[in-house]
Amino acid sequence: MTSRLLLVRHGETEWHAENRYAGVTDVALTPKGVAQGADLGSWAARSGVDAVACSPLGRARLTAAPAAAALGLAVDVREGLREVDFGWGEGRTIAEMAEEDPEAVRRFREDADAGAFPGSEPVALAAARATGALRDLAHRHQGGTVLVVAHNTLLRIALCELLGLPLGRYRRIFPRLENGAVTEIEIRGPEAALRSLNVPTVAPPAPAPGPSPAGDWSP
Repeated sequence: MTSRLLLVRHGETEWHAENRYAGVTDVALTPKGVAQGADLGSWAARSGVDAVACSPLGRARLTAAPAAAALGLAVDVREGLREVDFGWGEGRTIAEMAEEDPEAVRRFREDADAGAFPGSEPVALAAARATGALRDLAHRHQGGTVLVVAHNTLLRIALCELLGLPLGRYRRIFPRLENGAVTEIEIRGPEAALRSLNVPTVAPPAPAPGPSPAGDWSP
């Protein structure tokens, strides 16, 4: 039986402006991040969600809370969904790390698995715990839909593992999961399929009325 997992990166945090690696550091949401959680809650209420799960880190729990409240559900907090520990990279920007050790940053950019930051969690271990949590949720909610709120790096690594893609290339295959956007996968037994990527929960504003730009195709 097929289970749908709706994977969501938590809302924007205070470190996003500087593009710092948050990892296991519990960074607070910005007002925009809180609003993204509220939007997710409204979206989940009309999307046939049967269960809500999230990482134990505060930014994920706060993002998941409005959806759980809208659905009248308890949040299933999973340790396996915690973000990757970036070790030497925790709380730092790529520019700061490159200034101190450009070779380490080069290795990371070339292969994020073999060239992982010193002291960080091995990518294979992160993949195993993340996919273990996701597969368990799929098994417990067979035929249902689970909203899963977690983290940018962890979810990209999990997607690569589930889809049989090279773990060390997760940054190139999935450059970014947008805050508050929904990526849908289906899990059926050992098989997994990607159904959508980075779908916003809020519709973009309608274009202003007026003539179509030259060269546009008509319906």
